[in-house]
Amino acid sequence: MRRKIAIIGGGQIGGVLAQLIAQKQLGDIVLFDIVEDMPQGKTLDIAEASRIDGFDVCVKGTNSYQDIAGSDLVIVTAGLPRKPGMSRDDLLTTNAKIMKSVAEGVRDNAPDAIVIVISNPLDVMVTLFQKVSGFPHHRVVGQAGVLDSSRFATFIAWELGLSVKDINAPVLGGHGDTMVPLLRYANVNGLPVMELLERKYASAEKAKEVMTAMVERTKAAGGEVVKLLKTGSAFYSPASAVIAMTKAILNDEKRVLTCSAYLNGEFSVSGYYVGVPAVLGAKGVEKVLELNLDETEQALFDNSVNAVKKVVAEMETLGF
Repeated sequence: MRRKIAIIGGGQIGGVLAQLIAQKQLGDIVLFDIVEDMPQGKTLDIAEASRIDGFDVCVKGTNSYQDIAGSDLVIVTAGLPRKPGMSRDDLLTTNAKIMKSVAEGVRDNAPDAIVIVISNPLDVMVTLFQKVSGFPHHRVVGQAGVLDSSRFATFIAWELGLSVKDINAPVLGGHGDTMVPLLRYANVNGLPVMELLERKYASAEKAKEVMTAMVERTKAAGGEVVKLLKTGSAFYSPASAVIAMTKAILNDEKRVLTCSAYLNGEFSVSGYYVGVPAVLGAKGVEKVLELNLDETEQALFDNSVNAVKKVVAEMETLGF
């Protein structure tokens, strides 16, 4: 029996996700959206490519939460995308209302599902979904660091002229402007990136300057895409990041992926969702892996956590 995957939100990310899940035959798909006929149209279009792409999974669009019943995995993309000049936090009020409704719909119709949240502001939306749904913390996770780390690795690959497949570049903290790319842990199959940069430029000072520029670009990467697109936000790369998480969960891969996971004392944080390395498997977030942070890294991580706490508090004052 094939797994059932529900995607909540039929916009750009939702549509790409449905197509990728179908092409990779990860499970039968239900694409939900409140806009009449839109998810039905997108899924019909995807289904009509099944002969060409060689997949046999069922792809269905719906406007009813009842159709997500029995889902093994629910991916939440619902919410307004960023527009030029907007921060992720600017979306708080509108997307909190949407997320509350989504959490209720998933809770009442797919109570046993594992949930991946993509909606922004990410860490806060994950928090709200878990609060409203009442799901165990390990069954609710946010996509954040997989994408942020991929962006960081991409910039490093371009700079060094090496394959991005060999680059590991972890990014911790909240999915926003205070995220923490870890320079000390960035490596090319074990070779420290900073060491390779110093060799390239024959200057530790120049290497630091180049790395700082890549760190800042990573932090602003989402906004860079928004500025270029002008009418929306990134959707290809976030969808691909979710596919990695989906495969890890459905196939019980035990992959270590950086995602927004609930912390219960790890990294000296309790009671908040923040981007950290976590083991993803059949139970969802099966374990959080702590890194030994130096004084500077810990200060940056604490600053990022405080930014998440601030927006969570703001959400609570709004009544969510």
